Amino acid sequence: MAEPASHGLRGLYAITPGGVAPSALLARVGAALAGGARLVQYRDKDADAVQRGELARALRSLCKRFDALLLINDDLALALAVNADGVHLGATDGDLRAARQTLGPGRLLGASCYADFEQAHAAVSAGADYVAFGAVYPSLTKPQAVRAPLSLFRRCRAELRVPACAIGGITLDNALPLLAAGADLLAVITDLFEAADIASRAAAYQRLCKEASA
Repeated sequence: MAEPASHGLRGLYAITPGGVAPSALLARVGAALAGGARLVQYRDKDADAVQRGELARALRSLCKRFDALLLINDDLALALAVNADGVHLGATDGDLRAARQTLGPGRLLGASCYADFEQAHAAVSAGADYVAFGAVYPSLTKPQAVRAPLSLFRRCRAELRVPACAIGGITLDNALPLLAAGADLLAVITDLFEAADIASRAAAYQRLCKEASA
């Protein structure tokens, strides 16, 4: 596996929703990929280990068909087992430095940094390829999450020089200020996967990100 071009990470970051039957989830992710999403994170807090393994493998195959990357949320062992392109870890989901060593240089390591720039600095020092800040807006997925100010993205671009991911309550209508502030990735769940036309919504996000970087 080639060394990841982490500094080329930009655009829509599709985070899988919970509570969706496997067949329906694969169909929704397929639509997002057809619309142009090139980065998917499998996030599942409810399924058992066998179900998670089966679905992660199916998602891996689906992403490969679209030349997209698959990351696994909070489960390094699963990411390795299904040969995913990387893993995303929260603050209590494992040691980043150890994860970096286990992953090697060929897979991506993302880190949740919430609203804490010093945590992001430590994550990059430990080997994270990108850092995520949020919730940037009120979030249906994590309604109690601390709000992350836009200044974090400006500091990340200026001081850390790794891609920054925005997450939490993002919609097409409120995404532009995040991109203007320096967010490279927009992690979206509800506004993408609850859209009437998921492929069109994914394409709209990709256009927005492209226009913002022009």
